[in-house]
Amino acid sequence: MTQLFYDVDLFLDFVQRCRKAGITVPILPGVMPISSYNAFKRMIAFTKASVPKHVHDALEPIKNNDAMVKAFGIELGIKMLKKILASGIPGFHFYTLNLEKSVTKILAGLGLASLPKRGKRALPWKRSCATRRQKEDVRPIFWANRPYSYLSRTISWDEFPNGRWGNSTSPAYGELYDYHLMGLKAASSRDRLNMWGSELKSQEDVFSRFADYINGKIPRLPWCETGIQLETLPLKKRLLNINTRGFLTINSQPRVNGAKSDDKVVGWGPINGYVYQKAYIEFFASPSRIKTLEKLAQKEEYATISYHAVTVDGKQLSNYADENSVNAVTWGVFPGSEIVQPTVVDMGSFRVWKDEAFALWISQWRAVYPPGSKSREVIQEIHNTYYLCNVVENDFVNGDLAKFMDELANTVKNEKQNGGAVLDSNSGDDVQNRDGGVGSGKDECKE
Repeated sequence: MTQLFYDVDLFLDFVQRCRKAGITVPILPGVMPISSYNAFKRMIAFTKASVPKHVHDALEPIKNNDAMVKAFGIELGIKMLKKILASGIPGFHFYTLNLEKSVTKILAGLGLASLPKRGKRALPWKRSCATRRQKEDVRPIFWANRPYSYLSRTISWDEFPNGRWGNSTSPAYGELYDYHLMGLKAASSRDRLNMWGSELKSQEDVFSRFADYINGKIPRLPWCETGIQLETLPLKKRLLNINTRGFLTINSQPRVNGAKSDDKVVGWGPINGYVYQKAYIEFFASPSRIKTLEKLAQKEEYATISYHAVTVDGKQLSNYADENSVNAVTWGVFPGSEIVQPTVVDMGSFRVWKDEAFALWISQWRAVYPPGSKSREVIQEIHNTYYLCNVVENDFVNGDLAKFMDELANTVKNEKQNGGAVLDSNSGDDVQNRDGGVGSGKDECKE
């Protein structure tokens, strides 16, 4: 049995040379599926294994996206073993490192195993292992990229939503504490400086960091602990456009109209079902940009667009009729069961989430810069004056949220070229300046 390798030609040449030398014992190739970029780099550094250039080239643009790296590792494993088996090698050995799912999928790709016939995921989000939450099947979409914070802030609830979300004003969310803002993948100040910029001269520098995240050049943002999801890839070009125009996106999902529940990208739930999504996007934007959004949303062609924007101080703008509206944005239809709606946009929960979202600017980003620095001022200005906004395209059949956001971004671009005040946060909007706080906003975030 050999050590792990990724160069099949090198292995086959080794086998041939052994046979010419009179060695007749079986030689089994050792294969380790690539599960994450960092683990791959560590292992090849340790083993000194040869890696073909095409593997390095394929991994480089996706190295910060664990899901895409894992998918590539499965595809590579299938291609390698097909070539090995075709050469007459009688078997192989997997180095699983307790990551058996990739191995199972590779075996299925070779026709040597069958995957269980079930939906891709039970729900669009990962269900808690806690016994008392096993029936929970509805959550607000806002914590999609920070699920552990959501679990912590709802841990005291007597009951968890099952079947429908209900009234968001009861029960109450737990208080926001500093540990909620740390994130699952805590990074040192030096690491955060390397990711988010050692110096920020203007808000446009922040726009560039968000674009770098969409491009996979940096692995995370304070609101997003992993790379962009597979379902977001078709939106990548448009997300780049709107982020460079100052709409700083932290959450999104595409429109889905009746995809099979076992769809490789958007599927979830039991087999033989169909899933649906309303297009959704969430972002930070300046007051002038939100005013532009308000005007655009009044057009007849965008009558199915809903939005809700709120500042750190609680100033709100919305076209919902009820300030406590709940809007289902993901649902599924499955044989022998009621409609399941696991993800909602809830205005009450959004007002809770905004405290956490704004506090992350301070605790995670501003904190890496010294007091009095220009970089610190840039982050503070965004925190103090910007809105956090979510937009839903309610027409999941023919709606076009991408067109709405494109027109919004292009309007901002044209206003800037014509001298309009779209970048100036001191544009006369009634937004008070104050330091960033946690919870009610009265206590400054600890750094």
